[in-house]
Amino acid sequence: MSTESKVRTWHPEAAVHPDAEVGPKTSLGYGTLVSEGVRIGSRCRIGHHVVIHPGTEIGDDVRIDDHSVIGKLPMKAAASAVTKLRELPPLKIANECLIGAGVIIYRGAEIHEKVMLADQATIREDVEIGEMTIIGRGVSVENKVAIGRRCKIETEAYITALSTIGDGCFVAPEVTFTNDNFLGRTKERFKYHKGITLERGARVGANVTCLPGVTIGEDALIAAGSIVTRDAPARRISMGVPAKPIRDVPENQLLDNQE
Repeated sequence: MSTESKVRTWHPEAAVHPDAEVGPKTSLGYGTLVSEGVRIGSRCRIGHHVVIHPGTEIGDDVRIDDHSVIGKLPMKAAASAVTKLRELPPLKIANECLIGAGVIIYRGAEIHEKVMLADQATIREDVEIGEMTIIGRGVSVENKVAIGRRCKIETEAYITALSTIGDGCFVAPEVTFTNDNFLGRTKERFKYHKGITLERGARVGANVTCLPGVTIGEDALIAAGSIVTRDAPARRISMGVPAKPIRDVPENQLLDNQE
């Protein structure tokens, strides 16, 4: 990339490391910092006061709104059960992603094409998010989580570490996943840490709490306000405290029957 093309695409108030690359027709807002080794593709729109940490790779046609932090290194508390300090691969954000204001994405994550991360979402290290998935406002996705394609995780849901969400899943607002049956007490807990598994097409209603290690089967539906204490069977509606299966999911609601 020529010096002339770089100068033409930089905003005069942005700070860009000499080793960074910014593609043509990409705009950078006031006070934005682009660190060493960053690669930004073409036609991106980077807002004001965005911090892009070293090595981050951003594709074409990506929008990142004001005050977001991209490629942040994790911190490890002395008592952390899951976080480990180690060398992480650069954050990768694929083409046509939308990233809202105040979003924090850690180094070591991978965001596939056409993902939307709404305002104030947090995505930790060792997270992979499949293409065309929507992560809502204020959602927290902890480390070591895999999220499939075309999922929707709504406002302020909490996705705990060590969880897996299959393709086409739906997680409603204020859902809480958990991974520690010992609630932080005794060293024995480290043997049993396990997050939640949502199999393909599973749906979880508002304010549901899922206890550690449960699997919600393919195309299962968990009714709002339930507490899931054991595995939920595929293609069944479960509800209550504790949640129990009550009837089949209607055929017209199954993922394979959607247009």
